[in-house]
Amino acid sequence: MGYAVAVEKLTLCYGAVKVIKLASFEVKLGDFVCIVGANGSGKSTLVKAILGLLKPSEGKVLLGDGIRRESIGFLPQETKTDLNFPATVYEIVLSGTLGRLGARMLYRKEDKGRAMKALKRLGIMKLKEESFASLSGGQKQKVLLARALAATSEILILDEPSNNLDHKSRKEFYKTLKELNAAGLTIIMITHDLDAEDLIGNKIVSIREGKVECLPTNEYLRRFR
Repeated sequence: MGYAVAVEKLTLCYGAVKVIKLASFEVKLGDFVCIVGANGSGKSTLVKAILGLLKPSEGKVLLGDGIRRESIGFLPQETKTDLNFPATVYEIVLSGTLGRLGARMLYRKEDKGRAMKALKRLGIMKLKEESFASLSGGQKQKVLLARALAATSEILILDEPSNNLDHKSRKEFYKTLKELNAAGLTIIMITHDLDAEDLIGNKIVSIREGKVECLPTNEYLRRFR
């Protein structure tokens, strides 16, 4: 199976400080990769490089055949969407296709179709006309996930998506991610949830003092538990 993302001898710096040092690993198509590490270890820095938002000091990040950075779905840790913004759920999800508009100023039928497909895929079509501001925390996170899905059919990247979710909402959210991955979506997720039940990916990218290791989840648990 081909790769979705290939990291080759990657070094990332903030100023004179090397945050990531000579990292090399591959995310295969269909992988579910959890990125773990202490606060400030470089997890978000690594994701920024994958998204093309941070230029490497050394090395490179390659995307698989036909994958474009503007078509990667991204759910950031802190969304720029005002949680009280007077928009419908459909409008929020449709905004996930903005990266596909290019010089166009209007959504196409294809864009609207992608938004509708994301709503259906996550089982929130009944919320389509609801005000985003009126939703529960778990519902809002599901809508934001649908927005990220509207941007991609290939790679989804999430930065600590379970923050601010209660235990029940978190389990439901992770169940949804497992289902999306099982359907063929490649997922890369930064997480602080280090309980074994929450390390739901098939691989772990571990960052410790700038060193990056990519391990099968079972091996990671044997070595570091």
